[in-house]
Amino acid sequence: MEMLFGLETEKQIHTSLENALERLHKVVIHNDEVTPYEFVIIVLRRFFGLTLPDAEHITYVAHTQGQALVTILPLQEAQKRVGQAHFAASLEGFPLMFTIEPE
Repeated sequence: MEMLFGLETEKQIHTSLENALERLHKVVIHNDEVTPYEFVIIVLRRFFGLTLPDAEHITYVAHTQGQALVTILPLQEAQKRVGQAHFAASLEGFPLMFTIEPE
C-alpha cells in the first residue's frame, strides 16, 4: 500500500478529525475580587487568542455578571487552554478561575 502522506501529516489529519468529531464545550471565566483586570485581559488574549476588544468585553461581563462565556472548543483543546491559563495565574498568585461545561 502506497503512503499518500508522510507520518506527521497523517498524525495531523487524525488529530484534526478527532477534534472535529469531539463534542464542543463552553469555557467560562468566573469573576474574583483579586485578579487584576489587566491580567485577565492578557490571559484571554494569550491563551484563548482573543482580540483586545473581545478580551475587554468578556472581562467586563465577568466582572459585572459574575461569569462570562470565553469560547467554545473541543474538550481536549478547552482543557489545554484552561490548564495553561490556570498555571499562568497560579505563577502570579491569582485565583483566576475558568470552568468547562458541555455545550
